[in-house]
Amino acid sequence: MATVPNDLLDRIRNLERQVRELAGRAQTRPALNEIREGNVRITEGGQLVVIPPGKDFSTFTVGEWPDGSYGTVLRRFDGSYALTVEGEAEDRGTWRLWSRDLAAPDRILVMDDRHSDRFLGRPWLPLGLNPTAEQASSSDQWRYAWVGGAPAHNAVAVLKLSTFAEAGGAVRVTMLPAGGAPVTVDEWEVPAGKWTGRTIERPLHGVRFLDYLGWQVTHRSAKKGKAIETRLFAGYGRNTFSAAEAPDAPAGENGDTKNKPDPRLAVETGDTTKTDKSA
Repeated sequence: MATVPNDLLDRIRNLERQVRELAGRAQTRPALNEIREGNVRITEGGQLVVIPPGKDFSTFTVGEWPDGSYGTVLRRFDGSYALTVEGEAEDRGTWRLWSRDLAAPDRILVMDDRHSDRFLGRPWLPLGLNPTAEQASSSDQWRYAWVGGAPAHNAVAVLKLSTFAEAGGAVRVTMLPAGGAPVTVDEWEVPAGKWTGRTIERPLHGVRFLDYLGWQVTHRSAKKGKAIETRLFAGYGRNTFSAAEAPDAPAGENGDTKNKPDPRLAVETGDTTKTDKSA
């Protein structure tokens, strides 16, 4: 019988050992359901979806939308929305934080503005107006009825007023942008002897987010010595309801920032020497 060289026998034994190791690893869990010291990259389309057992909805979805844009949906375990970053192109990546009240007619608690890149959509925040001692006046000269201001948060300002003028009169609303000239937002005549209501909805053209924005409501009587009184029932900012309400960008700035992504963070690049200093 031919003698088998020892080195060949050693090679066969090594191969047998390696086969046993591979066979054992194939039966060892986790195999494909755990990632250690690595990243997952989904490119050129596709989604990452987490679906609870026995449910027909996902609690987490991120990736490509049917129209080719990208977004994220985070649901609670009962299926209700918790956080969405809209993927449809017309939503322009609007993010929304949802309440748990499924019966509420409107459940969006916090969001950025769908049509204005630089403003908060919700919550709606007050403009900060307060009455003066001449909210009720008898002068035929312009007198301050309401004044105040606050940082600009929402894209559209809303004021709801009502004025009574014994002999008729006029009312004017003025916006005072930070560092800019006063802007007459609206001015109107008030007939004699009856309350006259007025609602103003004004996009904040040329105003930056968090710029201090002042407001003045002035009025005058058509006849000296005859009473005029102006009441402010609401003064707040709101989100845009259509693209036509999107405010113009401040002078010298480009209002459309799409296709201009923010710089990549360290967590995206793996560069631990950089930190986010944007806050």
